[in-house]
Amino acid sequence: MNWAVSTYDSVFGYVSAHGAPLVDLLDPQPGERIIDLGCGTGTFTAEIAERGAEVLGVDGSAEMVAQATALHPGLSFAVGDAHEFTTSETFDAVASNAALHWMTRDPDAVIARVHAALRPGGRFVGELGGAGNCAELIVAMQTAWRVFGLGEPELPWYFPSPAEYATRLEDGGFTLRLLEHADRPSRMTEGPGGAADWVRAYAPRALADVPPELVEPLLERINELAAPALRRESGWVADYVRLRFAAVRKPDGAVPMPDVPTPPGPLL
Repeated sequence: MNWAVSTYDSVFGYVSAHGAPLVDLLDPQPGERIIDLGCGTGTFTAEIAERGAEVLGVDGSAEMVAQATALHPGLSFAVGDAHEFTTSETFDAVASNAALHWMTRDPDAVIARVHAALRPGGRFVGELGGAGNCAELIVAMQTAWRVFGLGEPELPWYFPSPAEYATRLEDGGFTLRLLEHADRPSRMTEGPGGAADWVRAYAPRALADVPPELVEPLLERINELAAPALRRESGWVADYVRLRFAAVRKPDGAVPMPDVPTPPGPLL
């Protein structure tokens, strides 16, 4: 379903938000200063830079940042925890693509750090997994763990509902301009092994707790359980549900900010 909070307005440029690339929703302008939060290997960072903006890619993984720097030597990247990062200057926008659902420790702290990095009126645009994301895959995992007599698997993701994330943004000092919650079934490209390869790629922490001799039988069982819902003649499909939003930082003093202490994070 789509859950639009308000009409998508000229603050973000005139584009059709639903189904458009996230970079179009961000609408970066030449000369703007933008943070790509959770940049990974820098693919989205490079897309933003192609529009003429000055971009800083930030990621908590030093390995990801090293790879991004090697792949995009003309762009700027820094290692920084999204829950703690600070900036010496303010930015025009912060964008995040398929990364916020990995920032599970304290989503409100992430929003507070983004707020602090933005100028008043600055844009916060992102897309993350929403409520219901990977539901069939997660059920297959949980069922397989029980079949093998294991404890509940540790899931490393945060998939909020539209109402929950809207409240977090508003309480964090943002005015929400658009919020969409939509099914987006996607071909699995992580490997030929279907749901098993998806688990290997995206839930390695859960697999690390499994006795080595049980890993392969467990993954085979996950494939068996997930196949009726997710395997097609053309291949495996992941049952993705995406939450996409566009918000602006409220003017200073418009609302009281939550009491989130500023930690001694890296200065970017």
